[in-house]
Order: sequence, then structure tokens, then C-alpha cells
Amino acid sequence: MNSWWLKKLNDKEMTRRINARYVYTLTAAEPISDGFVEYDEDGTVLAVGKCAEGEIIEDVAVVPGFVNAHCHLELSHLHGKFRKGTGMAGFIDQINALRDWASDEVKTELVRKWMGKLWNDGVSAIADISSDASSFPVKQESPIYTRTFLEVFGTEPQDCEGVMTSVKELDEVARRFGIDAAPTPHSCYTMSPQLLSASSDAGLESGYLSYHSQESQEEEDLLVSGTGAMADNRKRAGMSTPPVTGQSSLKYFIDRLAAVRPAPHKEHILLVHNVTLQQDDIEAAKAVMDNVYWAICPLSNIFIHNALPPVRLMRDNALSICVGTDSLSSNDNLDMMAELVCLHDNFPEVTMNELFTWASLNGARFLGKENVLGTIEEGKKPGLVIVHGIDENGNITGASRSERLV
Repeated sequence: MNSWWLKKLNDKEMTRRINARYVYTLTAAEPISDGFVEYDEDGTVLAVGKCAEGEIIEDVAVVPGFVNAHCHLELSHLHGKFRKGTGMAGFIDQINALRDWASDEVKTELVRKWMGKLWNDGVSAIADISSDASSFPVKQESPIYTRTFLEVFGTEPQDCEGVMTSVKELDEVARRFGIDAAPTPHSCYTMSPQLLSASSDAGLESGYLSYHSQESQEEEDLLVSGTGAMADNRKRAGMSTPPVTGQSSLKYFIDRLAAVRPAPHKEHILLVHNVTLQQDDIEAAKAVMDNVYWAICPLSNIFIHNALPPVRLMRDNALSICVGTDSLSSNDNLDMMAELVCLHDNFPEVTMNELFTWASLNGARFLGKENVLGTIEEGKKPGLVIVHGIDENGNITGASRSERLV
């Protein structure tokens, strides 16, 4: 870093300062142009404001630390092993074939590698999905805050009790590592109705639930009509399939929640992917969920089936959008900036302030960490991230990259 980014206050105390072309505090609708942030050694923000005339300004943006709202760190051993464009049924076949190739020791070391990269790129918190304990030692030692959603699978109704016993045992292991964790359902197409309700109940009990929702048209076809590639995939494998409901998979999920807990649901619920989301689905979710968040993972959706979520519809409904990378089985990298560049390229009407709000503040709110993370303001310790490669209007570009300042 350039020496002018340091400012000595007195003989005993050193505060750090960065002057940037744009400072996205996310406490206002617009960034501070030619702004500064002063912060102490541990990253606590001391002051934010506009630079005096004549000060040297670095041609970068400063944003609060990112919150990766959907990741599967334990799948880092699958990096580079999957074919693209297979659709969801083809992707599931690859997961089943390759998921268990690595030992827990190998998986843990790869989690350590990629979690270190996420930290260096500016990620301050992760909503991570786990089905085993391979990521727990790394999470325990990492400066990144993680809430771990212990993902539950099981298509056969008679297995529900045993699956729930196993995931509760994994929850106890997570607690011994000092990790915030709780069971969570995977998705409608990998779970019996009984297990979907039981695991949802356990997740809601913790106050937080993450659910793969409407990731593909194949998922919708399975629920609406019992047809399509995913239905064929399940039947070939001899698995039970969810009931044909004639309605969307999100509405089916809402019905399974109602089977164990009456609405309204005041817990924090994250619906992940939302590729086939429709207006009536939004209205159905809002009617019963008081704190619902909507995660999008654009590069993962492109990787699997060359699709994107309906961002314009989501914005029109003022949804609380978050951004995640998903896993290295369906992404070439775990790079939040690459996700934002993809969104900016495809939806240029979304402002930079909105994009960074999705990537930082909304994820912090979902995790209940907005008092510490998500905005740059005095007294908070959100992590400060430098964004290189911005254009003359402060927009990110194909050359943009993020770098942790503190």
C-alpha cells in the first residue's frame, strides 16, 4: 500500500487511512466520491468522509467486506471436475459419481486453501452448506464468520428418523468446534415430504434456514407434472419422488413448512437460486415469511444450465437479494467480484450501490450480523475491500478485482 494511506495521530497510536475515488458506505443511496476511510489496526472504522481538495486520490472503490450468501466449501475438492451445461439432472449424476473421491484430510486442506482466498478477496462472512465435518477445523480457525447449514438429504419416508438423528449428531460436532450451525433441508427433489418438514422444523428452531429453491425448470416439472429429466433421473435410480402438486416447488416448500409450524414464519429464511421464480411465488412467500431473503448465484446457474434468475422481477418486488458463489462443483472460482461483474453485464440497470448492498449488507442482515458487518460506518468492523478496475463512472468492469485492505 502507498505510504499516504497511513496517518500518524500521535506517538503511541497509528490510524490507517485510504483515499478512494468512491467509498460505498451502503448507509446512503450514493457513494462518497473522492472519499476517505480511517480505521485502526484491527479494522474498526474510525471516520468516513470526503477528502479535502488537493488530496491524493487512489483510482479505486472501497466497499464493506462481502458476505457470500451461498457456498459449499466442503465441495472444493470437485474444482475443475464437472462438465458444464448438463442441466440439473446431469449435474446430480456427476455429484453422485465424484462427491466422495477425496479423503476428509484432502477435503479439509482444500477448504483451507479456498477459504484463505475468500478472505484475501474480501469475504467477511459465509452462509455455508455442509453435510460432513471436513470444513469445521478450518472454520474454527478462520477470521471469516460462518454460519453452517447442515444439509439434509433422503428421498425415502422410512429413513426420515435415522437421517434426522445423524444430522443432529453432526450438529453436536459443529458445536464442539464453536461453529454456529443447525440442520437445514436441501431441496424438494432430494427429500421425502416427511424429511423436508422435519429438517425445516429443526432449522427454524435455530432461527435460520437456507433452502435450494427453484434452481431449474427440471425441478419445477418434477413437482408440477411429475415429468422431465429430473423425474426420469429419480425413477431410474429407484428413488421415491415428491408428490405431483400441480404448483411450483416453492409453494410445495411453503406447504411443508405449514405442516410443522404455523405462519407467519419470523425466522430468517434464505431461498437460494430462484431461477424459475414467478410473481405468484413471490406473493406466496411474502404472505408467510416475515424475514425472507433471496440468494442468487449467477455463475453457477450459467455453469449448470446457462440460465439466470429473474433479477428484474426481483427488483420490481423490492426483494432482499443476496449474492453467493455456490460451490466449485458448479463454478470455476469462488469470486464474489466475478459474480457482480456477471450481474452488471447482464443487468446494467442495477446500480453499483445496489450490487454492493446485495453482496454485503443484505447477506449480513440474513445472518443477523448487520451490527458489525455490511456497512462502512464509525465503530463497525465490516472488513474493508478495495475494488480495482473501475471505470470513470465508478462502475465495475471485466478487469475489476477485489482485494482485502483489512
